[in-house]
Amino acid sequence: MRAIPIKSDVATTTSGDQAVTSNEFLLLRELSHRIGNEFTSVISYVSITASHSTSEDAKLALAGVADLLHRYAGVHRALQMPTCSTEIDASGYIRALCQSIQSARLDHRHINLVLVEVPLRLRSEQCWKLGMIIAELITNSTRHAFDDGGGTIRIQMSVSGSLAQCCITDNGSSSGLLQPGHGLKIVDALARDLNGRIDHQFGAEGATSVLRFPIDGEASRLTHGAWIGPDDPTVEDVQISAATAAPGCVDHPRGERAKQGRTR
Repeated sequence: MRAIPIKSDVATTTSGDQAVTSNEFLLLRELSHRIGNEFTSVISYVSITASHSTSEDAKLALAGVADLLHRYAGVHRALQMPTCSTEIDASGYIRALCQSIQSARLDHRHINLVLVEVPLRLRSEQCWKLGMIIAELITNSTRHAFDDGGGTIRIQMSVSGSLAQCCITDNGSSSGLLQPGHGLKIVDALARDLNGRIDHQFGAEGATSVLRFPIDGEASRLTHGAWIGPDDPTVEDVQISAATAAPGCVDHPRGERAKQGRTR
């Protein structure tokens, strides 16, 4: 399998195989790298402070803070932009991403994350954008769909021919009135970058977002009538928990309801 530098809107090329990345791509990579370094610095500072404390309660509290920061750093690493374009195991990547998000953002809110997966391989840049969409929609549900009673977010991946579909639902509550916020604008832009489309429905019994995109990246493959049903016998229902994924063993794109008038 040969990895090639990404040559889409984040990079330009010169003659031969040499790739010259754009300023925007370099800045985004540098920003992501610096955020990762900041996570490391803060975790180190908290750990040192805990070791110097004479209070057992303080040590325990600071250890909890360091652990949570480690979990958020894991989500950040999973969502880093890929540096090359190659085909990877999208199912394994999504599973590991969901496990990271469950651990960092959902466990303490008593929100369950269920993944229905199928075998799927995508280009690394496609997989990264799909991961960004999934992460943003999970964040929206976490912020806007649930109170302290918790709930369930379900992600169902399906494949039909050359089309892939990702359906994300939650069982929170909504008035059905929506004020589109930055989150949905980001999601819609990422869907367009995948040459796909995404539709949202918000109601009193939950929210549903359905993303459809061509696996081969060809926009002409997508039709408005394309829909993959929930009864595909090949799907596997996975309850996401700390035991359901081993992030170090899966491919990574880098190559290495709530209230009325809510904003999504």
